[in-house]
Amino acid sequence: MTDPISVGLLLFPRLTQLDLTGPFEVFSRTPGVTVHLIWKSLDPVTSDSGMSITPTATFADAPPLDIICVPGGPGVAELMEDDETLAFLRQCAENADYVTSVCTGSLVLGAAGLLTGKRATCHWMSRDLLPHFGAEAVDARIVRDGNTITGGGVTAGIDFALSIVESLRGRAVAEETQLAIEYDPEPPFQSGSPRTADPALVEDVRQRGAARQQERLEIVQRAAAKLSAV
Repeated sequence: MTDPISVGLLLFPRLTQLDLTGPFEVFSRTPGVTVHLIWKSLDPVTSDSGMSITPTATFADAPPLDIICVPGGPGVAELMEDDETLAFLRQCAENADYVTSVCTGSLVLGAAGLLTGKRATCHWMSRDLLPHFGAEAVDARIVRDGNTITGGGVTAGIDFALSIVESLRGRAVAEETQLAIEYDPEPPFQSGSPRTADPALVEDVRQRGAARQQERLEIVQRAAAKLSAV
């Protein structure tokens, strides 16, 4: 008989839904795992692409969590300065077996003071912001540092979740889950990373996201200053 495991995925306005739904699909298929979608209220939340997702628990009534996971997306801008959310994450981290994130969700962990002295990763466009929170930025799909596990951008959430399932239930269960969802990536283009994409394409994407990244940098700097003042 497997021990029950409670996973909490933070659900918030303007998140990137695949950051959440990728891990959700993997965890929800794992024996003995219950997944909770957690936000301040039970009102439907709209993702950055317009998908509506309904929370299943609130900060106030969420059960004890073995795993807490923060997805990413444009909405992390607000979360990094949201005292209620940051306090909730700190509270969860006190007793969780794993404190985790996908994509730019690691910036929120950083703003909560949960990445100080840790190796971590996130989406390639924001990875250089992690040191503001005292973290060591690592260019990798999945980064583990103690009980802190961070995943890279968006699609890395599936890899990240499968690696946790292996830790929780063993390789056989993780491989069975991977087969069940036919996770067998064979992208039509080799442009999914700055390492393999045409440099001109990488620069174009950087330039189009420059204003957003500047705004994010300013928020990170404020959040880091507030954290250091505590």
